[in-house]
Amino acid sequence: MNAAADVPQEIDPSLKLVLPGRGLAVGTGWTWVVEGWRLFMRAPLMWIVSIIVVFVIAIVMNFVPIIGTLAFQLAQGVFAGGFIAACRALEKGGEFELEHLFSGFSKRFVPLLMVGVLLLLGWIAILLVFLVFAGFSLLPVLMAGDSSNTWATLAASMGSLAIGGLVALGLMVPLMAAYWFAPALVMMHDVKPVAAMKESFFACFRNFVPFLLYGLVMMVAAIVAVIPFGLGMLVWMPVAIGSTYAAYRQIFTEG
Repeated sequence: MNAAADVPQEIDPSLKLVLPGRGLAVGTGWTWVVEGWRLFMRAPLMWIVSIIVVFVIAIVMNFVPIIGTLAFQLAQGVFAGGFIAACRALEKGGEFELEHLFSGFSKRFVPLLMVGVLLLLGWIAILLVFLVFAGFSLLPVLMAGDSSNTWATLAASMGSLAIGGLVALGLMVPLMAAYWFAPALVMMHDVKPVAAMKESFFACFRNFVPFLLYGLVMMVAAIVAVIPFGLGMLVWMPVAIGSTYAAYRQIFTEG
């Protein structure tokens, strides 16, 4: 086997990959938010347009039952890779262009798509675990459409539903930790999807306290963002993407 084939091909040679990812101080959780805001302010209009474009694509694809919805879910990692490329361009003093949004489709499509596949499989596994606790007997009742019978069944199953919900929420944390930095590692360093998700998982838990601070700040910001008819999410989402990029840069890169 050619050893050179195992060396990640950097999309930007000036960024040197650091594995395993660094553990950072508590306050860096706040600096990620600040840097996310700075990246947004460098091209606010383009950020908002790109978020709207993705939203419109999601709506159009959802018109195709099941297949369209699944296809968009699988493309989540591909779009995320495009946003990461846009963040890098802004960081270097360049422009955020619409072609950045779709760059994942041309540069790292298959591995980014595989990240989406792994994420979807994770969601399916969590749903199955939830159904184990909540009871598969709920499915035929819910699908029957009898509202009186449905409410009676739900009321009788409230305890198991609560336990199933708590277990599902607990499983969502490691799943999202595995996904969080995976698109950036795949897009910027050509790390294999499974390896990228593994590195992302351990990096998130290595930085649990900074992420706790980051999560609290972003949660408060999200509550504020939804107040004006949800329009604030057009700012919150770019800041979330930019702050994720900032965290990736501090944890995984030199240069």
